[in-house]
Amino acid sequence: MGVAPARKALGRALIFLGPPGAGKGTQAKRVASQYGVPHLSTGDMLREHVAQGTELGGRAKPIMDGGGLVPDEIVLGMVEERISRPDCEGGFIFDGFPRTLAQAEALNRILDRQEFGRPAVIYFRVADDVLIRRLTGRRTCKLGGEIYNIYNHPPRVDGRCDNDGGELIQRPDDRPEVIKERLAAFEKQTMPLVGYYEALGVLEPVDGAAGISDVARSVAGILSRIEAIN
Repeated sequence: MGVAPARKALGRALIFLGPPGAGKGTQAKRVASQYGVPHLSTGDMLREHVAQGTELGGRAKPIMDGGGLVPDEIVLGMVEERISRPDCEGGFIFDGFPRTLAQAEALNRILDRQEFGRPAVIYFRVADDVLIRRLTGRRTCKLGGEIYNIYNHPPRVDGRCDNDGGELIQRPDDRPEVIKERLAAFEKQTMPLVGYYEALGVLEPVDGAAGISDVARSVAGILSRIEAIN
């Protein structure tokens, strides 16, 4: 089968919201490729600004070097700079940002200034027991970054990547004790965003516990409805 032609641009910010392990990153990459828009990461922005020695990067570097959390003011400054670039004119996708209500409110103000309007928000709902199984079973190739799961997407050879034979490793933050902390942090900091975006009328829930293809079809259906409205 040939590659499906790219669809028209999103023309807006698309936010994938959900707990760790909900599949946001996988779906964000698919949609970004399909629409030809950037899949944005605040971590990438921070590293780029530090590497280029920008004013924001200079403020962030000592905090990052010390293992501290970079203040919202700096992160949001980088976000506003990034979405002002030409490659974001047709829209863009955030996966894992915003994380807090304060960030969400500030992001809305940035989107208004940049004339993107309100974002579309897709919320990936997944029960904690499913998330824990997904995350504890996740393994990543040291060479190419391919992701496997020892429970439902194992490699052909145990501990080795199918593509390049690279060693498969478990990320430190995918260990059970760390996962519980990550889920607790999401519940406290990020779950309030569900109600916030629901009140704005921009939240679209999907069953993130379904298979990857089924989730992709749900996301595609949501985006088709958004395109039809606009």
